[in-house]
Amino acid sequence: MLRICVQKNQGQFGLDVDINAPAGVTAIFGRSGSGKTTLVNAIAGLSRPDTGKIVVGETVLFDSAARVNLPPPLRRVGYVFQDARLFPHMSVRRNLTYGGDHDAAHVIDILGLEPLLDRRPAGLSGGERQRVALGRALMCDPQILLMDEPLAALDASRKAEILPYFERLRDETRVPIIYVSHDVSEVARLATTLVVLDEGKVAISGPVGQVLSSPDVVPLLGTRTAGAVIVTRVAGRLLDDDLTELQFSGGRLLMPGQLGEMGQLLRIRIPAQDVILAREAPTGMSALNVLPVTITEIRPGRGPGVAVGLRAGDDQLLARVTRRSAGRMELAVGQQIYAIIKATAVGPEDIGG
Repeated sequence: MLRICVQKNQGQFGLDVDINAPAGVTAIFGRSGSGKTTLVNAIAGLSRPDTGKIVVGETVLFDSAARVNLPPPLRRVGYVFQDARLFPHMSVRRNLTYGGDHDAAHVIDILGLEPLLDRRPAGLSGGERQRVALGRALMCDPQILLMDEPLAALDASRKAEILPYFERLRDETRVPIIYVSHDVSEVARLATTLVVLDEGKVAISGPVGQVLSSPDVVPLLGTRTAGAVIVTRVAGRLLDDDLTELQFSGGRLLMPGQLGEMGQLLRIRIPAQDVILAREAPTGMSALNVLPVTITEIRPGRGPGVAVGLRAGDDQLLARVTRRSAGRMELAVGQQIYAIIKATAVGPEDIGG
């Protein structure tokens, strides 16, 4: 458990947050200048808050009232930056063990580093370098791991290469992780908890699925990136059509490609702008996914759009339609309607373990 309650003024910008981060991956999301890096630097001890308290488990890292401010070396914080910052003259093995060799065999296994141990950083891809940087941070036996935009410098193919390793790390390590990102797809795949910052303050926080499916989050994430996250189970294959059947509490989804293994749990992010609403069950459509849903919330935006919260079984979805469409359909909270989702609306970057 991580408790952060700090305030810090930097000229015209002020950070004022109160966060309880449970076990797992807590993603800190926000636009540029919202205070993400200022926050993680305060946790690491690289920046001193004006007032407040930071506690990891039973360890007090900072407490202005008690005049406690542990120096960075005593905080046992692993920090992974945008660039790997490896020592170019050292092998991967020596880079990994530079700060310690805690649980080395397990770390090497989780991150798939065995084939890289005798190579040097210059011969690694961007994704491989970040895996080594992450391994080095873990071998220091941290009580918390901070990751500040660790994939921001990678292209889409390198991100696809490294994300499964991050997912495995999330599932197999007990080290709490603070993951800073401005990429919603990354957050949806990796996070268990999501904190959205806006102008130095917590705008909304909670379990990632709950936050991303809330209409309140649309203006904070942007209309093109807002979308709900659901957990599904691989239930079947339509080999002739190259489709995978996914089951969740709200019904069945068909997605392109052969995804996962039978019975495997997969997270799916469904963009709000790709959810079409209908008052009656549609016929004669090319879309393969039609789900009965109940409207839970309707939130007009600042522009011509309306965010519509939907309940599908025990899960929450999110749709974005125009004001004109919402008025013409006479949408209302409690109304039972249908959500139509194209199979191709969910990209590979929106599907994870």
